Amino acid sequence: MSILRSYKELIRIRAFKERFEYLRLGASVGSETFGFDRYLNQRFYTSTEWKKFRRDIILRDEGYDLAHKDFPIQGRIIIHHLNPIRPEDLENDIDLLMDPNNVVCVSNDTHNAIHFGVDDIVRSDYVERRPGDTTLW
Repeated sequence: MSILRSYKELIRIRAFKERFEYLRLGASVGSETFGFDRYLNQRFYTSTEWKKFRRDIILRDEGYDLAHKDFPIQGRIIIHHLNPIRPEDLENDIDLLMDPNNVVCVSNDTHNAIHFGVDDIVRSDYVERRPGDTTLW
């Protein structure tokens, strides 16, 4: 599998929405990814090696959504592979799966939006609050 997207490129993009567009896959809800091979990725994501790698990526991105400093993740942090993984990658290419240049921290909403194209749930860029501002975010 060749790397089409990279963390190094992603973090050069300033705006959160543009980072999202860089990663957007646009699949449809219910589209099959692993199907009957789901056990492969579940075994991988529960491994000690993955848990250590995941911790290192969260530290690198400091728990920010798409590694963007204006968007701290509230709740569960997902480590998203920038280039979708396939069952054969789990069996043959562990280096790609554990490549820091191929992953980024995301929130659950951002993860779903990347995979299923639901961009109305993607957060907008940060808007600074001002005295007298009564508009909710």
